Amino acid sequence: MAENVLHTGHREKLKQRFIEEGLESFEDHQVLELLLFYSIPRRDTNEIAHRLIKKFGTLEAIFDSTPEQLMSVGRVSKKTAVLLTMVPELAKKYMLLKQGKKPVLDSSVKAGQYVTKLFIGKNYEAFYVCCLNSQNQLNYAALVHEGTINEAPVYPRLIVETVLRYQANSVILAHNHPGGSLKPSSADIEVTRRITEALRTISVKVVDHIIVSGNDYYSFAENGLI
Repeated sequence: MAENVLHTGHREKLKQRFIEEGLESFEDHQVLELLLFYSIPRRDTNEIAHRLIKKFGTLEAIFDSTPEQLMSVGRVSKKTAVLLTMVPELAKKYMLLKQGKKPVLDSSVKAGQYVTKLFIGKNYEAFYVCCLNSQNQLNYAALVHEGTINEAPVYPRLIVETVLRYQANSVILAHNHPGGSLKPSSADIEVTRRITEALRTISVKVVDHIIVSGNDYYSFAENGLI
Protein backbone atom coordinates (compact mmCIF):
# COMPACT_ATOMS: atom_id res chain seq x y z
CA MET A 1 0.00 0.00 0.00
CA ALA A 2 2.76 2.44 1.01
CA GLU A 3 4.68 1.58 -2.18
CA ASN A 4 1.61 2.36 -4.33
CA VAL A 5 1.21 5.73 -2.60
CA LEU A 6 4.90 6.45 -3.26
CA HIS A 7 4.55 5.59 -6.98
CA THR A 8 1.40 7.73 -7.26
CA GLY A 9 3.12 10.71 -5.65
CA HIS A 10 6.14 10.38 -7.93
CA ARG A 11 3.92 10.16 -11.02
CA GLU A 12 1.95 13.26 -10.10
CA LYS A 13 5.15 15.23 -9.46
CA LEU A 14 6.58 14.23 -12.84
CA LYS A 15 3.34 15.12 -14.64
CA GLN A 16 3.16 18.50 -12.90
CA ARG A 17 6.78 19.19 -13.75
CA PHE A 18 6.01 18.53 -17.42
CA ILE A 19 3.00 20.89 -17.30
CA GLU A 20 5.15 23.65 -15.82
CA GLU A 21 8.46 23.12 -17.64
CA GLY A 22 7.93 20.92 -20.70
CA LEU A 23 10.49 18.21 -21.47
CA GLU A 24 13.63 20.33 -21.85
CA SER A 25 14.92 19.68 -18.32
CA PHE A 26 13.97 15.99 -18.35
CA GLU A 27 16.62 13.32 -18.60
CA ASP A 28 16.01 10.59 -21.19
CA HIS A 29 14.86 8.00 -18.66
CA GLN A 30 12.38 10.52 -17.20
CA VAL A 31 10.85 11.20 -20.64
CA LEU A 32 10.44 7.47 -21.10
CA GLU A 33 9.09 7.02 -17.59
CA LEU A 34 6.45 9.71 -18.17
CA LEU A 35 5.27 7.94 -21.33
CA LEU A 36 5.16 4.58 -19.59
CA PHE A 37 2.73 5.93 -16.97
CA TYR A 38 0.00 5.71 -19.62
CA SER A 39 0.51 2.06 -20.52
CA ILE A 40 1.72 0.67 -17.19
CA PRO A 41 -0.62 1.95 -14.46
CA ARG A 42 0.57 0.07 -11.38
CA ARG A 43 4.28 -0.76 -11.69
CA ASP A 44 7.52 1.11 -11.06
CA THR A 45 8.17 2.60 -14.49
CA ASN A 46 11.51 4.09 -13.42
CA GLU A 47 13.11 0.64 -13.36
CA ILE A 48 11.52 -0.28 -16.71
CA ALA A 49 12.71 2.98 -18.31
CA HIS A 50 16.30 2.39 -17.18
CA ARG A 51 16.17 -1.22 -18.39
CA LEU A 52 14.92 -0.22 -21.85
CA ILE A 53 17.60 2.45 -22.27
CA LYS A 54 20.26 -0.05 -21.19
CA LYS A 55 18.94 -2.63 -23.69
CA PHE A 56 18.56 -0.28 -26.68
CA GLY A 57 21.30 2.25 -25.91
CA THR A 58 19.41 5.52 -26.45
CA LEU A 59 15.93 6.98 -26.25
CA GLU A 60 16.03 7.51 -30.02
CA ALA A 61 16.81 3.82 -30.60
CA ILE A 62 13.80 2.85 -28.49
CA PHE A 63 11.46 5.07 -30.50
CA ASP A 64 12.95 3.79 -33.78
CA SER A 65 12.41 0.14 -32.82
CA THR A 66 9.53 -1.96 -34.10
CA PRO A 67 6.78 -3.13 -31.73
CA GLU A 68 8.09 -6.68 -32.20
CA GLN A 69 11.60 -5.66 -31.10
CA LEU A 70 10.28 -3.86 -28.04
CA MET A 71 8.17 -6.84 -27.03
CA SER A 72 10.90 -9.45 -27.57
CA VAL A 73 14.08 -7.58 -26.59
CA GLY A 74 12.57 -5.04 -24.23
CA ARG A 75 10.07 -7.46 -22.72
CA VAL A 76 7.21 -4.95 -22.66
CA SER A 77 3.53 -5.46 -23.43
CA LYS A 78 1.96 -4.87 -26.83
CA LYS A 79 0.20 -1.79 -25.43
CA THR A 80 3.53 -0.29 -24.33
CA ALA A 81 5.26 -1.21 -27.59
CA VAL A 82 2.53 0.49 -29.64
CA LEU A 83 2.67 3.61 -27.47
CA LEU A 84 6.46 3.98 -27.82
CA THR A 85 6.56 3.38 -31.56
CA MET A 86 3.76 5.91 -32.08
CA VAL A 87 6.04 8.72 -30.87
CA PRO A 88 8.03 9.30 -34.11
CA GLU A 89 4.88 8.79 -36.19
CA LEU A 90 3.03 11.43 -34.16
CA ALA A 91 6.00 13.80 -34.43
CA LYS A 92 6.07 13.34 -38.21
CA LYS A 93 2.32 13.86 -38.50
CA TYR A 94 2.50 17.03 -36.41
CA MET A 95 5.36 18.56 -38.42
CA LEU A 96 3.73 17.77 -41.76
CA LEU A 97 0.44 19.27 -40.59
CA LYS A 98 2.30 22.44 -39.53
CA GLN A 99 3.44 22.87 -43.13
CA GLY A 100 -0.11 22.75 -44.42
CA LYS A 101 -1.91 20.24 -46.58
CA LYS A 102 -0.55 21.65 -49.84
CA PRO A 103 2.91 23.14 -49.22
CA VAL A 104 4.59 24.84 -52.17
CA LEU A 105 7.78 22.96 -53.05
CA ASP A 106 9.23 25.34 -55.63
CA SER A 107 12.88 25.04 -54.61
CA SER A 108 15.31 22.33 -53.56
CA VAL A 109 15.56 23.91 -50.12
CA LYS A 110 11.79 23.79 -49.53
CA ALA A 111 11.59 20.28 -50.94
CA GLY A 112 14.50 19.11 -48.79
CA GLN A 113 12.98 20.57 -45.64
CA TYR A 114 9.68 18.87 -46.39
CA VAL A 115 10.87 15.41 -47.38
CA THR A 116 13.24 15.02 -44.40
CA LYS A 117 10.11 14.88 -42.26
CA LEU A 118 8.71 11.97 -44.29
CA PHE A 119 11.53 9.74 -43.06
CA ILE A 120 11.20 10.39 -39.33
CA GLY A 121 11.23 7.03 -37.57
CA LYS A 122 12.23 5.09 -40.70
CA ASN A 123 15.42 3.12 -40.02
CA TYR A 124 14.99 1.21 -43.29
CA GLU A 125 15.13 2.48 -46.86
CA ALA A 126 11.93 3.96 -48.29
CA PHE A 127 11.07 5.71 -51.55
CA TYR A 128 8.51 8.53 -51.97
CA VAL A 129 7.10 10.31 -54.99
CA CYS A 130 5.93 13.84 -54.24
CA CYS A 131 3.27 14.72 -56.81
CA LEU A 132 3.06 18.44 -57.58
CA ASN A 133 0.40 20.45 -59.38
CA SER A 134 1.06 23.22 -61.93
CA GLN A 135 1.71 25.72 -59.09
CA ASN A 136 4.29 23.41 -57.46
CA GLN A 137 1.90 22.65 -54.62
CA LEU A 138 2.05 19.15 -53.20
CA ASN A 139 -0.93 17.02 -54.23
CA TYR A 140 0.29 13.93 -52.41
CA ALA A 141 3.48 12.32 -51.11
CA ALA A 142 3.14 8.65 -52.06
CA LEU A 143 5.22 5.91 -50.46
CA VAL A 144 5.90 3.62 -53.41
CA HIS A 145 8.57 1.27 -52.12
CA GLU A 146 10.21 0.01 -48.96
CA GLY A 147 13.43 -1.98 -49.04
CA THR A 148 16.68 -1.61 -50.97
CA ILE A 149 16.91 0.59 -54.02
CA ASN A 150 18.54 -2.31 -55.88
CA GLU A 151 15.02 -3.72 -56.25
CA ALA A 152 14.36 -0.82 -58.62
CA PRO A 153 12.75 -2.61 -61.61
CA VAL A 154 9.33 -2.02 -60.03
CA TYR A 155 9.77 1.74 -59.76
CA PRO A 156 8.99 3.15 -63.21
CA ARG A 157 5.68 1.30 -63.60
CA LEU A 158 4.55 2.07 -60.03
CA ILE A 159 5.57 5.69 -60.31
CA VAL A 160 3.75 6.24 -63.61
CA GLU A 161 0.61 4.76 -62.01
CA THR A 162 1.06 6.99 -58.93
CA VAL A 163 1.58 10.13 -61.01
CA LEU A 164 -1.57 9.47 -63.03
CA ARG A 165 -3.59 8.70 -59.89
CA TYR A 166 -2.64 11.97 -58.20
CA GLN A 167 -2.70 14.09 -61.38
CA ALA A 168 0.85 15.35 -61.07
CA ASN A 169 2.29 17.97 -63.40
CA SER A 170 5.77 17.32 -62.03
CA VAL A 171 7.34 15.19 -59.31
CA ILE A 172 10.07 15.21 -56.70
CA LEU A 173 11.56 11.83 -55.88
CA ALA A 174 12.87 11.17 -52.38
CA HIS A 175 14.48 8.26 -50.61
CA ASN A 176 16.62 7.81 -47.52
CA HIS A 177 20.00 6.32 -46.69
CA PRO A 178 19.60 5.00 -43.12
CA GLY A 179 23.32 4.15 -43.02
CA GLY A 180 24.27 7.82 -42.96
CA SER A 181 25.88 8.52 -46.35
CA LEU A 182 24.26 11.17 -48.54
CA LYS A 183 26.30 10.31 -51.62
CA PRO A 184 24.11 8.93 -54.43
CA SER A 185 25.03 5.41 -55.49
CA SER A 186 25.21 4.23 -59.10
CA ALA A 187 21.85 2.51 -58.46
CA ASP A 188 20.34 5.81 -57.26
CA ILE A 189 21.49 7.57 -60.44
CA GLU A 190 20.28 4.77 -62.71
CA VAL A 191 16.85 4.61 -61.04
CA THR A 192 16.49 8.37 -61.43
CA ARG A 193 17.34 8.15 -65.12
CA ARG A 194 14.83 5.36 -65.75
CA ILE A 195 12.04 7.11 -63.86
CA THR A 196 12.75 10.38 -65.69
CA GLU A 197 12.52 8.60 -69.03
CA ALA A 198 9.30 6.79 -68.07
CA LEU A 199 7.60 10.01 -66.92
CA ARG A 200 8.75 11.90 -70.00
CA THR A 201 6.45 9.67 -72.06
CA ILE A 202 3.45 11.15 -70.20
CA SER A 203 4.87 14.72 -70.17
CA VAL A 204 5.64 14.80 -66.45
CA LYS A 205 8.98 16.27 -65.35
CA VAL A 206 11.18 15.01 -62.51
CA VAL A 207 12.33 18.29 -60.96
CA ASP A 208 14.51 16.78 -58.24
CA HIS A 209 15.55 13.62 -56.46
CA ILE A 210 16.44 14.09 -52.81
CA ILE A 211 18.39 11.67 -50.65
CA VAL A 212 17.80 12.00 -46.90
CA SER A 213 19.96 10.90 -44.00
CA GLY A 214 18.87 12.08 -40.58
CA ASN A 215 18.21 15.82 -40.80
CA ASP A 216 20.47 16.28 -43.84
CA TYR A 217 19.67 15.90 -47.52
CA TYR A 218 21.32 15.79 -50.94
CA SER A 219 19.59 17.33 -53.95
CA PHE A 220 20.22 15.94 -57.44
CA ALA A 221 19.04 19.25 -58.91
CA GLU A 222 21.42 21.33 -56.80
CA ASN A 223 24.31 19.10 -57.84
CA GLY A 224 23.57 19.05 -61.56
CA LEU A 225 22.38 15.42 -61.72
CA ILE A 226 18.93 16.38 -63.08
